[in-house]
Amino acid sequence: MRVPTTGPTRRAEPLRRKSVGTVKGSASAGTSGSIRNIQDTTSIMGIPASEVTDKVRIAIMTLMSEVDSMRKDLELAHRKISELEKLADQDSLLAISNRRAFVREMTRMISYSQRYGINSSLIYLDLNDLKKINDTYGHKAGDTALTHLASIIVKNLRDSDIVGRLGGDEFGIILPKADEKTARVKAQSLINTIANTPMDWQGKKVTLKVAYGIHPLMGHESADQALDKADQNMYAHKRELKNE
Repeated sequence: MRVPTTGPTRRAEPLRRKSVGTVKGSASAGTSGSIRNIQDTTSIMGIPASEVTDKVRIAIMTLMSEVDSMRKDLELAHRKISELEKLADQDSLLAISNRRAFVREMTRMISYSQRYGINSSLIYLDLNDLKKINDTYGHKAGDTALTHLASIIVKNLRDSDIVGRLGGDEFGIILPKADEKTARVKAQSLINTIANTPMDWQGKKVTLKVAYGIHPLMGHESADQALDKADQNMYAHKRELKNE
C-alpha cells in the first residue's frame, strides 16, 4: 500500500521525468518487482513517495539485499545446527542413538511414566561372542555384525520405540506404553528373528546370538538405575544360555 500525497511537490516532479532504470549502483532498480518492493517498503517505513529520491531508493534496495542475505545465512546456520545435533546424538558406527541420547530419552520416558502412571519397558540386549567374531574374521566382520544386528532390531520395532547403542556390543530398546510381559514377548521375538537371519560375511553365513534383560520403567528410579537392573537381568539370561 502506498502512502497518498496531497499534490505534486518540487521533489516529485523530477522523479516522474527520470527513468528508474538510470539509477546507478542497482542493476535491478528498473524491474517492476523491485519498484513494487520499494514502494511497499517506503509505505511501511512512512516515507512519502515525494521523498523517495534516487539516493533513498538505492539505500532501501541495499538494505533489502542485506536483510535477505542475513535471512539466508540464518537459515543455513539453523540447518547446520540441526545436522550437528543429529550427529551428536547418533552412534559413531550405527545409524541409531548413542548412549547419551538414549539415556536422555529414558529419563523423559521415566518422567512420563511417573506423571501419568503409564508403564513402559526397557530391553537390554547383548551380542554374544563378538570377540570371537573379531578374532575369527577380523574387526570389519565385527562391525558388520553390529550393523546387521542394529538393522534387524530397527526393522522389527514400532515407530514409537527407541533403540540405542549403549557401548561395545550392548544395545538398549525403550518400549513406550508396554508392560514387562509385552516387552518379554518382543525380546523373545527379536531373539528368534536374529537367530534366523544370519550375517553374510564373505560368502559365509554367521549366526548371531543375543542375550537380553527386561526391566519396567515405573518412574521411581533414575535412568542409570534402570539400566543397571536391566543389565543384571541380561547377564542372568546369558548364564542360562550357557547352561543350555
